Amino acid sequence: MDIEVDIIDFKVPLENNKTIFVWDIQPTFSEAYIYESLWSVYSAFGALYLLKVCPNATVAEPGFYAMVKFYSSAQASKAQRATDKQCLFQSSPLKVLFCKYVSYYLFQPIPQVRLSTNLSKCHNLANHYLGFGGWSTRIITLKDISRCVDAGCQEETDDQSVLLKYGCIADLTFQQHGMSCQGVGVAEEIIDNDRDPEEKLRKRGMLMKRAKDKAVVAAFEKVLLMILGNGKVAIEIKYDPDEILPEENSEGVIKVNDISWNEFEDADSNTEEDFPWDLTVDLPH
Repeated sequence: MDIEVDIIDFKVPLENNKTIFVWDIQPTFSEAYIYESLWSVYSAFGALYLLKVCPNATVAEPGFYAMVKFYSSAQASKAQRATDKQCLFQSSPLKVLFCKYVSYYLFQPIPQVRLSTNLSKCHNLANHYLGFGGWSTRIITLKDISRCVDAGCQEETDDQSVLLKYGCIADLTFQQHGMSCQGVGVAEEIIDNDRDPEEKLRKRGMLMKRAKDKAVVAAFEKVLLMILGNGKVAIEIKYDPDEILPEENSEGVIKVNDISWNEFEDADSNTEEDFPWDLTVDLPH
């Protein structure tokens, strides 16, 4: 007997087959009520990345429509089939359709956007399938690399400003599965030399947190969740053969290969989660 397996990774779900649209929502409800009602219905099918409710365009009849993004295409398909032409929370049936086309330019310049814009989404996805006690993180090292010439850093940009840069290596462990992986994060900012010492201290604290968060997200990005048909969850780690990780018995010592820190620079840019919509769907004739 074949076992159904659904593979989920910690990435922003951009695929059309993971996005469904809900049409013909009556105008008698508030957006908050519609949001809570739809979340209650669709979260029962699987973890949701995004749910957004919007009023219809002024040229259309009064009412609302919603977009629901799943991490899993199989769960999105099941939800679409189960809720299309159903009333759910209102007196008239809803139309539930898959997205047919998404403009490529909405997601420039990165075709496969990371989940790093919101660490909490990584936590929510892990908690949904593994439970709050199913995973843990710890910091292996977190240090100031502002003066690290080997990492391509500059000590100072000019006489009036200085570069603050922190690097972090974090460990992500799945105790029940006996597996773990590590991620690297870097955060930097140029500040004025004449800033208040307390403000500099706060800035250092913020950079340390950002570096740690990026390291944890980088570790999550190596993880694949395999959801079996019987509801059980298996984990697979995507290891990089060129990556050199700290040895378990070398406490206090970190071995690092030749890392290009620029690889982590683009994680600083905030990818907008609530991106503009330029979408068309298959409408029934």
